[in-house]
Amino acid sequence: MELTLLGTGAPDGLPRPDCPCARCALARGAGGRAATALLVDDALLLDLTPGAVFAAARAGHSLTGVRQVLLTHPHDGPAVELPAGLPPAGRVPDGRVLTLISGHRVRAVPMDAPGTGYEVTSPEGARLLYLPPGGAPAGLTDPVAEPYDLVVADVVGRPDAVARLRAVEAVGPATELIAVHLDHDAPPGPELERRLAAAGARAVPDGTTLTAGGHHAPAPVPRRTLVTGGARSGKSVEAERRLETYPEVVYVATGGTRNGDAEWAARVGLHRERRPAAWRTEETCELAELLSSDGPPLLIDCLSLWLTDLMDRVDAWDDAAWAGGGERALRAGTAELVAAVRGTRRTVVLVTNETGSGVVPATAAGRRFRDELGRLNAAVAEECEQVLLVVAGQVLPLRG
Repeated sequence: MELTLLGTGAPDGLPRPDCPCARCALARGAGGRAATALLVDDALLLDLTPGAVFAAARAGHSLTGVRQVLLTHPHDGPAVELPAGLPPAGRVPDGRVLTLISGHRVRAVPMDAPGTGYEVTSPEGARLLYLPPGGAPAGLTDPVAEPYDLVVADVVGRPDAVARLRAVEAVGPATELIAVHLDHDAPPGPELERRLAAAGARAVPDGTTLTAGGHHAPAPVPRRTLVTGGARSGKSVEAERRLETYPEVVYVATGGTRNGDAEWAARVGLHRERRPAAWRTEETCELAELLSSDGPPLLIDCLSLWLTDLMDRVDAWDDAAWAGGGERALRAGTAELVAAVRGTRRTVVLVTNETGSGVVPATAAGRRFRDELGRLNAAVAEECEQVLLVVAGQVLPLRG
């Protein structure tokens, strides 16, 4: 089954008309995207958008052979003129199956938002799932018989849609995942590629033709990622984004509850509100044990609080205790953690604080913590396939 993406942008396109935002300014020219529309085997058109005929021609295709036009979502704004020769556009009721004269079978998939998803099966048996903007499949509970060959969805706007599909094995290791409906909320250029790669997805330019069921190399997903940055830099948000398409994640909070500290409780509450409901939280500093066991992906936030706990346990704040064995105990504890990161088979994202770039701490204990955290960050980074520095909410890849 051959699929041509006549457009890959949001319904208003990218850049949006008359939008003054920075993202739209960066999307001018070659960075622009027309509203998403899919041409399947030159016989089925999913979503009718302005300029579809010219978009098809630029991609080396024609709409003269289209036998069915289906819409996935309400098309607001001025009516789109139906090109000559095309059948009227319509929508299939949820759960109904439509068989085309070309031999394609189309099943309407219910969504949790206004719109309809379409599962398309070619005469040869290749399977495609196309989801509308802002929509995720509804009512998924039992594992499916086999994963889709190709899924085209709003990965940036609804990452939980991918998580739902993965939970029922509708998206597997060999499924090609393509991000569409890209709006001005999506980051530009390399940052978009990096974020999508973390989800096992990719974006393609308008006019790209793909083969559902064809051999392709899946998007590389780093097993170990270290995210570092200063206070309120956005590093925790970035770490959470990297795992938001997984159906199950263990969030490892190393800071504890700190009973009686209202400000700390408010911070913890904000973190919990951001996380998907399906994620499980463990409040522990026993990281080596978690890293050495099998299970779903881990998000560890953060190493600086873990180090604080370890320094408390070995009494590293006291000079006499530090010289009398505290330093050796700390080195053993950090070496155990680094070895666990090196040997883990789980997908893991670790968050840490970047220190040493500001004022030198006034106390010996403060300087000791700064130095030890710098050593720990460097040792853990050495074991990670990807290292990211977050500054003012912007992500700078340092490795990978």
